[in-house]
Amino acid sequence: MAKKTNVVVGLDVGTHKVCAVVGEQTDQGPEVVGVGIHPSRGLRKGVVINIEATMESIKKAVEEAELMAGCEINTVFAGIAGSHIEGFNSQGVVAVKNKEVTDDDVERVIDAAKAVPISLDREVLHVLPQEFAIDGQRGIQEPRGMSGVRLEASVHIVTGAVAAAQNIVKCCNRTGLNVADFVLEPLASADATLTQEEKELGVALVDMGGGTTDIALYQGGSVKHTAVLGVGGNHLTGDIAAGLHAPMAAAEQLKQRYGCVEAEAAHRTQMLEVPSVGGRSPRSVSRQILCEIIEPRLEEVFQLVRREIGRSGYEDHLVSGIVMTGGSTLLPGMIEMAERIFNVPVRQGVAANVTGLVDVVSSPVYATGTGLLLYGLGKQEGNHFRFRDNDHLLFKVRGRMTEWLREFF
Repeated sequence: MAKKTNVVVGLDVGTHKVCAVVGEQTDQGPEVVGVGIHPSRGLRKGVVINIEATMESIKKAVEEAELMAGCEINTVFAGIAGSHIEGFNSQGVVAVKNKEVTDDDVERVIDAAKAVPISLDREVLHVLPQEFAIDGQRGIQEPRGMSGVRLEASVHIVTGAVAAAQNIVKCCNRTGLNVADFVLEPLASADATLTQEEKELGVALVDMGGGTTDIALYQGGSVKHTAVLGVGGNHLTGDIAAGLHAPMAAAEQLKQRYGCVEAEAAHRTQMLEVPSVGGRSPRSVSRQILCEIIEPRLEEVFQLVRREIGRSGYEDHLVSGIVMTGGSTLLPGMIEMAERIFNVPVRQGVAANVTGLVDVVSSPVYATGTGLLLYGLGKQEGNHFRFRDNDHLLFKVRGRMTEWLREFF
């Protein structure tokens, strides 16, 4: 199989599916040339719980993407999520050396802003500048070249568990892949689905996957808040399985094929055949019963999202409303319920501003994978493309754990 040095691969390792999106930069913009998707068997709530099963799912998805793209894949930009993710805002201040802000001054003030204590079992995934201030003048997006003596920076810092990241690296390495970088999944989804105008005016990106619901709030063109909730589409499936006494696989099929959010819209006379567990005979239930199980659980998830948005302090700044993406948003009636609960405009987010296999990736299922691809292409264009030093990461984990043991023993 041919090797192409200019392709970039986004790898979405999710609870429900593993998705690989292959693309390259062309004169017409980012072009998707291959897609691979395979059910995920080794993750729970976005965290690896079975190395071998996760490795096999990654391998199958990447092989499918390789066949479609006609190239060999060696390096990926991997998404990361899970309830271990934490995001918080921080500030830093430095003196401007030569009374004119340079790249060195910007680097120093960001270093000052991210100089916050974190526990030994965590690492910084992203340091996202929000705005700068020069001599008290706030709201500056690009301070380089401006005059002043005091430079301040507000940043959003995202941290994650070192072990969770290392397990994803290990799964990729065992399939022959190198991880170029990690990207928080809601940030990747936002890059693929949000417009710059929405980010400026204020918008919330809600990515509802199988095991988690990820949130990213933008205002003034920058990230103001991120959060990962440990609930998702699999919780709907679990309720269906419990309520109808059906196997999980059958419950997932019923949800995808017949599920809807508004129970009143379902026909009571439409009967569904529900497989039973333990070799018992299948039973027939009304479709309305299925929807009556889905509706309250989904409403509960939305209330948790609304509470998190309220906790961020930006609930009143969502001028552009909410953009929902992820495979779970394909349920009929979900957008209408979200508008009723959040009381703001809501739309479904799909990947935009890409060419090539547009018909394939124009689904919420591929939003994160396409966003990871766009992130990788951006790194490549900006000459920031780098390969993650996995040996160094392992050494850093070992060093942190050694320090922790010394403290207590």
